[in-house]
Amino acid sequence: MRIRGADGEIAGAGILLSPDQVLTCAHVVDRAAATITAEFVGAAECDVPAIPARVDGDAYVPETRDADGDPGGDVALLRLERPRPAEEAVRLRRLSTSNRDVRMYGFPYDHNGGVWFRATVVGGCGRDGQVQLSPATPGELASAGCSGAGVADNVTGEVIGMVLSGQQDQHGNRFSFMSPAETIAGHLRQVKARTSGLSAVDPELRSTGDDASQGLLDEPFAQRLAAWLRDDGSQVKISVVRRDDAVRDATLRRAITLADRELRTPVSVSRAAQDPPGTVPSAGGHDLAVHAGGRTSAWIAERIASRVGLWQHSDESPLDRIRAAKATLNLVVVGVDEALDPLALLDLLDALRAGGSRLLLVFRTDGDGHRRARDQLLTRPAQERRTRLVERLKEITGPLAKALHERRAAVVPEGVRPFDAELVAAHAALADLLRVRDPAPGHGPDLGRYERLADRVAARLMTSVGRLDRLRDRRDELTGRLRSYHVLHQHATRGAEDMAVDALYLRAHDLLRARPCDVRAAEAAVEAYTRRVDDHGGGDAR
Repeated sequence: MRIRGADGEIAGAGILLSPDQVLTCAHVVDRAAATITAEFVGAAECDVPAIPARVDGDAYVPETRDADGDPGGDVALLRLERPRPAEEAVRLRRLSTSNRDVRMYGFPYDHNGGVWFRATVVGGCGRDGQVQLSPATPGELASAGCSGAGVADNVTGEVIGMVLSGQQDQHGNRFSFMSPAETIAGHLRQVKARTSGLSAVDPELRSTGDDASQGLLDEPFAQRLAAWLRDDGSQVKISVVRRDDAVRDATLRRAITLADRELRTPVSVSRAAQDPPGTVPSAGGHDLAVHAGGRTSAWIAERIASRVGLWQHSDESPLDRIRAAKATLNLVVVGVDEALDPLALLDLLDALRAGGSRLLLVFRTDGDGHRRARDQLLTRPAQERRTRLVERLKEITGPLAKALHERRAAVVPEGVRPFDAELVAAHAALADLLRVRDPAPGHGPDLGRYERLADRVAARLMTSVGRLDRLRDRRDELTGRLRSYHVLHQHATRGAEDMAVDALYLRAHDLLRARPCDVRAAEAAVEAYTRRVDDHGGGDAR
């Protein structure tokens, strides 16, 4: 849907949520304007229906920026003077937004009829639960005229959010942003009735009025939870929160609630802002928070599949659908040891971990289930990860370093800088890993840092080996060319000596045989020789 302002210019786009209600961005409409027009460019009528509209009462949340410049709000509902057919309306859908491919239809300059834009959801940003979109191509960055457009998920076809804007910073970087359905519903209570899909947080895990009124807060625990929800680099976190620990239980519910885009109300954020620093998680810090008590692993798997948008192929098990889709999410599961089949649930969680999901798991006791989970989800994966890293560092410091040394000995490494410092760091990392063979979970060397080091060194070494290989290939090519010209010259002159030409040949020959070979100098010498042979007619037989 296209929206025109009082001046008749296209101001943006909108989403028809009910026959007479349109969702759009607050900055698209002038709240005080007498005339706003919603134009239904996709309607079946011969002419584009144009219907006057106005802001629907108090359903208007302007864009605001906090002290750090983070944006929030920028949502509004319009009321149409005449309703549209009910079948034209769509519902917003609560879905996890992580790594989803999406599309949107906007009206940028010179495209009054509209045009499609494709993007991938990068991840959450700021405190309002907004998410950043990465355009499929640079030309598909959402620009003026796209604000307010619905963002449709490619897999399900559901509208999962609304385009906010395309922005360019002072460095020339360009970005697009989306407000997910839950962030919109959190701002506009009227939108909740037009939003489908279960909440991301099970009712048992939401903060209560008593939690706030009694000031129940375990500050160190709150800081650890907030750090994980902000992505502290750890994939799996396992905690124990006993049933009789009211303070720790309330702290857990508070973190889960504040990390949810829809439940994170301005009141709760304001209250949390007065709490100790580092205890307030990021909005959208989790994709789903499940209460496992009294539920089966199959039920939880179905809950996850639904949240990820995998209701197609319902003849397959939820776990098979999750694996096939390679879906990842930030998942909180509380009461793992109180599930009806905790061992099966651990296997489900292990499959999600192996697929790249992040897991925050809460047990009610530190018994056998807790110990098994730490072994299955923390200790063994860490050992396997460490083993893979050791083998990779051995490959880098062994065969890859040897390959680089051999090639540097064969040709002058033009454009290839020394790698002594990087290789020393790789050797030191390997020695550190071998020194502590079986560290406890959470202790020992920083595997993430060493993995990044390995990625960096391996990439640079491979690039340099490739460059040196191309120089070796060029050397071999020049050797063959020199040999061919020398044979042609010998035939043309019937072995007669030509001191000047022979000197050029010997210089090129010596340069090509030298180790390391200066390929650029040899190239110039071969060129000088072949040019002289051509000038003397020795290359005519080619």
